[in-house]
Amino acid sequence: MQITWFGHSAFRLDFAGKVVLIDPFFTGNPAFASDKTAAIKGATHIVLTHGHGDHVGDAVDISKQTGAPVVANYDLCMWLATKGLERFDPMNTGGTTDQGGFTVSFVRADHSSGDVVDGKPIYLGNPNGVIITAKGEPTVYHLGDTDIFSDMALITEIYAPKVALVPIGDRFTMSPKTAALAVKRFLKVDVAVPCHYGSFPIIEKTADAFVAAMAGHTTKVVVAENGKPFTV
Repeated sequence: MQITWFGHSAFRLDFAGKVVLIDPFFTGNPAFASDKTAAIKGATHIVLTHGHGDHVGDAVDISKQTGAPVVANYDLCMWLATKGLERFDPMNTGGTTDQGGFTVSFVRADHSSGDVVDGKPIYLGNPNGVIITAKGEPTVYHLGDTDIFSDMALITEIYAPKVALVPIGDRFTMSPKTAALAVKRFLKVDVAVPCHYGSFPIIEKTADAFVAAMAGHTTKVVVAENGKPFTV
């Protein structure tokens, strides 16, 4: 499997003829340094962790261009359908769907999910973490935006992820120190990839504090180079 980080929480997973975009926030992402056309090329699926704009990103536009269905919580799918989304596969926390060659499972995340329309907040379903499971590939756990919670250990027991995409930015998610504790105490993963940092000035600028907090632990930390794929 190849994983590409595009800044903030946007990732691309390439495996077994599939191209899965998770939280494809490209337009307006200060950290997006790649070419959007190249980033979405061949996309077969789009998976969204929750309804905030910095995670929904370009999902509707990408779906229209590529034909890739959007996999998201039911409320968010219905909302995006009013925005022109035609292909979607709704689900919710605890569920697993077969996407043809891999499965998507939605798990708990401690955050919020919504938008503001005409000055009024609207609810867009519960936030989630996402588990991507494919035969012969390492199972990937994108934690979404979340705080630490002890049921991460239960998620690990159920799904046995090997790669974790971990928010470390603080303010809206775990801090680097708390994120490292989550990995060390609850997630029995081989690889941890920090994300949700280095984009907006009010969150962590680098992954340095997370790397330092993970020093000496058996989990390998991969600080992804923006826009450069790496193999797991």
